[in-house]
Amino acid sequence: MIWEKDADAAIKKVPFFVRKKVRKKVEAFVSDKGRDKVTLGDVQALKKKFLSKGGMESEIKGHDVSACFGGEGCPNSVVPSGRLVKDIQALMEEADILSFLRSEVKGDLKFHHEFRVSVSDCPNACSRPQITDIGIIGAAVPGITTEPCSACEACVEICPEQAVVLGDMGPEIDTDACLSCGKCMRVCPTDTLETAKTGYRVLLGGRLGRHPRLGMEVPGILSHDEVVDLVRRCLKFYKKHSRGGKRFSHVLESLSQVI
Repeated sequence: MIWEKDADAAIKKVPFFVRKKVRKKVEAFVSDKGRDKVTLGDVQALKKKFLSKGGMESEIKGHDVSACFGGEGCPNSVVPSGRLVKDIQALMEEADILSFLRSEVKGDLKFHHEFRVSVSDCPNACSRPQITDIGIIGAAVPGITTEPCSACEACVEICPEQAVVLGDMGPEIDTDACLSCGKCMRVCPTDTLETAKTGYRVLLGGRLGRHPRLGMEVPGILSHDEVVDLVRRCLKFYKKHSRGGKRFSHVLESLSQVI
């Protein structure tokens, strides 16, 4: 689908968390008319329909599970997340968040009511997991083998966090600074560095809005099954404690203050 310059500029003004959805909607609208070029008029027509009474609510599913483009060949991908995304999507549908929101929210539902999960294959976090209800980031923890180090410093040079230094016995990892991105292992020519563990870092309770908040990180690197179980428990917790459409992050905040 071809986008005229002014139409593309207009779609970039749409909030990022619904931009992909809106772009697909516009392209489907244009395709139904038998055209292959999107004009500014098309974007404006969909905007008018979207902002009309009930227009937004008809597009709301109650939840949103988004992912980065790691599965499409991104060289930074640490842990492929395709299966995890599908499993989380199935959990969301099983929890039926949309029906829950309709029973709790007075008036029309808005996109900010949706429960959002964002998955990134690496710490670059292109899908912005830090500011969603549940953010998931692929991780590869480096380990040190008995293979002799050639002191080439490739691992030191490639680490953006400066978490790798060369000591008398070879590479040393600052575990507090390391983000488990996997870069140091990939460039090590002697296999002195290897992947000790792969899994996911998980952040809970992130949000944007008037009072933005970064998600709080759950300790440790979780396996696929552990992440799925955590998401299941978070949904159960959310449905038990959220009232009136209160966001997951606000629920976590209010209960932590009580505790």
